[in-house]
Amino acid sequence: MNISGCEISVNSQVSIVKMAGFRVQALYDFAGEPGTAELSITAGEVLTVTRQNVGEGWWEGVNQAGQTGLFPAAYVQEVKGSQPPAMPPPPLPEAFTDPVQEVNTEDTWGSQGDHQQQPLSSQQQSYEGGDYWDDEWDDDSEGGGTQTSQTNNSAYASGQVIPKSGSVGDVSTIGKSDGKGTVGRKNFNRFTTFVKSGGESYILGTVKVAVREEDKVHIYESEKGVVWNPITEPYVCMVASPKKESKLKGLKSFIAYQLTPSFNNIQVSRRYKHFDWLHERLEEKFSLVPIPPLPDKQISGRYEEQFIEHRRAQLQAFVNSVCRHPVLSRCEVWQHFLTCTDEKRWKAGKRKAEKDELVGANFFITLQAPERPQNITDLEQETEKCSKFIHEMDGAIKILMATAVDQTKKHQGPYKREYQRIGHAFSALGLAFREDDSPESARQNLMEAVRVTGNTYHEIGKLFEEQPKLDWEPLADVLHLYKGIISSFPDILTVHKGSLQKRRECEKLAADHKMESSQLSDVVRRTDVISYALLAEINHFHSERAIDFRLAMQNYLKEQISFYQKIVAKLQDALGKYD
Repeated sequence: MNISGCEISVNSQVSIVKMAGFRVQALYDFAGEPGTAELSITAGEVLTVTRQNVGEGWWEGVNQAGQTGLFPAAYVQEVKGSQPPAMPPPPLPEAFTDPVQEVNTEDTWGSQGDHQQQPLSSQQQSYEGGDYWDDEWDDDSEGGGTQTSQTNNSAYASGQVIPKSGSVGDVSTIGKSDGKGTVGRKNFNRFTTFVKSGGESYILGTVKVAVREEDKVHIYESEKGVVWNPITEPYVCMVASPKKESKLKGLKSFIAYQLTPSFNNIQVSRRYKHFDWLHERLEEKFSLVPIPPLPDKQISGRYEEQFIEHRRAQLQAFVNSVCRHPVLSRCEVWQHFLTCTDEKRWKAGKRKAEKDELVGANFFITLQAPERPQNITDLEQETEKCSKFIHEMDGAIKILMATAVDQTKKHQGPYKREYQRIGHAFSALGLAFREDDSPESARQNLMEAVRVTGNTYHEIGKLFEEQPKLDWEPLADVLHLYKGIISSFPDILTVHKGSLQKRRECEKLAADHKMESSQLSDVVRRTDVISYALLAEINHFHSERAIDFRLAMQNYLKEQISFYQKIVAKLQDALGKYD
């Protein structure tokens, strides 16, 4: 679709935007998450759509009971008198999946929403007659829109881009989710079928794309195993000073975060939707690298101070993870995002990234791996080991995230109330002692000591209320990061499995004298390249995991110790009043 010369992506499930107010019938049951704007619907239920431009894959509507909320557009069809087809429901849109099911609580860290995604108006595109920094971005939402270039559209047809499930060009079968852990709730597949994704074209050597020297990615064998080319000049980037800003003479408001990389100390301003655009580019480009997740999108409360600060912390975790990755930290689109301060250069770099040919399976062409051949049996054992680890870690993260949510609610609710109830009881005793108007100092001191004891338990209740911000929330941020990373690994392993399968097919052809031995050698070599990249990424994942979880657990335990030390100190002070 082309509007005013500006291309925008279109959800494949909704090809024509209708006027709000039409009726739809639910095809499947959908249970909305408690504490969010989601509306639970039942198969066969008739609803009235009030808004379609909420976000990719989501509509807003009202049911016959008068309840208004959001539901997946793929779960309904316009009422035309036909019976709904009997088929399994498609996966939910990404922005609203939540792996934590056992604990029905409000999302403590504000992780639901931000669905708004609208086409650009002509006024936004030609703001004040000049090239405005965000003239190609959706201005109503921090979520941003998918800017799909003509080059990338044609790339789908040529097999250069690996399509996401539910997107234009996707040919995969919708899989069922068992709901067990974060991996099971993944709602898109970057690596649907190896053949359709362009992987086969790479293996057979039919894709010819020029690769610059600076685009080559090197893989080495070391004492620690297969590794990406290490970062020779490590750097960090600080995400700080979130500030509410506006444009279009105050009609549009947003939060801007200031990023300062250590290699040049030049500050750049980025909005959440800029991060969202970057994340999509990284996912599109790197087929064998799990991209760390961004903070979840949000419909309401985006300007609340606590939400802004927590989002900043999660963006910092995303930036840290990218800066430490040997491949992501060097890629051109990331460097452009991190350093560009000029409007025209930004727009030129943005379009260049969207027209990048070295994406999806074509990224394999850039890989420079060792010459030593790989053993298929050893590779399959290694990938099976990785798959089992990811499955176990996925389940463990699910349990710990549910515990974090549960403990946060208890600290801010029942625990706080219990200690304040104790404080009220002691305070009542102190008030009763006030009726004794004896001038005797010992009795007066006792009354004061009891009053202090009551206040102490009130303060302990407040400590419980604030404590999750110091221990459970930072730990949950690490869990959120790894929830997103490990959810990509099953698809990455599928890419590798597809390459081995194609290798076996070629070996059979060669055995039947239907393929030249030289061609088979090239196939084996390119398969080994993919295998080396997988092994390098697995090693990087385990290395980073060990560092991140060690620091996270150290911080959690230190804050727990500090918390209980504060309680002990307050109780000791209260005890001293009785001396």
